[in-house]
Amino acid sequence: MNPEFVHPFLESARIVIEQVAGVKPSAGEFGIKEIVKHEEYLWVHIGLTGQMTGDIIYGLKEEVALKMVSAMMGGYVLEELGEMGHSAISELSNMISGNASTMLYNKGLRVDITPPKIISSTEGGVISATRVLSIPLSMEGIGELDIQLLIA
Repeated sequence: MNPEFVHPFLESARIVIEQVAGVKPSAGEFGIKEIVKHEEYLWVHIGLTGQMTGDIIYGLKEEVALKMVSAMMGGYVLEELGEMGHSAISELSNMISGNASTMLYNKGLRVDITPPKIISSTEGGVISATRVLSIPLSMEGIGELDIQLLIA
């Protein structure tokens, strides 16, 4: 995969997370890995269309999602994710993907994104591939967000 495609997603995630949660994430070791859908994870799927097609999957443990949403809400502690928490995580994923598509556009590559969709670990058929480029982001005091890119 071309590094020019990866960098905008990583940079966008850093910017957006710092803005909405007040935490500066650091990138872990990224590379190709098997898609493993853990049951205790929350997964958000966004499709890519245009000059670059594929999928972006954001995965994070439910406890990390709770901490992220709490940070996004100025420290208000949620006991469970519920509809509001799912909406907040979906919007976070949408903001990261939207900013990345703008960065790609500024480099001459037109990329559109589909609306985010929360998928369960048992839901099949959304992603047909078994391997993705995984970019783990560590957020101090919150946990880890895994960005998985599958670009055709």
